[in-house]
Amino acid sequence: MRWKQFAFAATLAAAMVAAHGQTAGIDPALLARANGGDAAAQVLVGESYAAGKSVARDLIEAAKWYKKAADTGNIAGELHLAALCRDGGKGFPRDMEQAAALYRMAAEQGDVGAQGTLGLLYSIGQGVPQSYVEAYYWLDLAAAVKGPRQEQYSANRQMIGTHITTDELALVEERVAAWLAAHPRQNAAK
Repeated sequence: MRWKQFAFAATLAAAMVAAHGQTAGIDPALLARANGGDAAAQVLVGESYAAGKSVARDLIEAAKWYKKAADTGNIAGELHLAALCRDGGKGFPRDMEQAAALYRMAAEQGDVGAQGTLGLLYSIGQGVPQSYVEAYYWLDLAAAVKGPRQEQYSANRQMIGTHITTDELALVEERVAAWLAAHPRQNAAK
């Protein structure tokens, strides 16, 4: 895992050197905020590169900006970088382990979509070891929040629940209760 993280960081570092000066089409005020450490601005600059808005489309440059935001704990940065790692693309390698790690960072901060995605990744063992217990845990957290995907998370959780024992379920419920106590949610259904 450490080698992958090193290789990922080296790829981004090389992109930073190669892309120096390629920001001509980015709004100077936005770029100044991004260079000054504003995570929201860094995500916006990354989105410009990912979509090719005002600059040439460059997924490696987009990842560089998303990583800057993600490194500060910014959920949007983590999710954008996770999606790039999950999907890969022109000039950017697919890396499911890195994607899962980024989804986990956002999930631990309470992002419901990341929790649901992480539950799915654990259920199929993509980027993480396959674990129905972990899948149930993350899906249960996601299903506890009212929203457009709540029913889907709940249905997925129920399906995963058929693969875990009563003792495992009790331990997961304790973990969920502890997480919810430490991270109160205004819109939690439980």
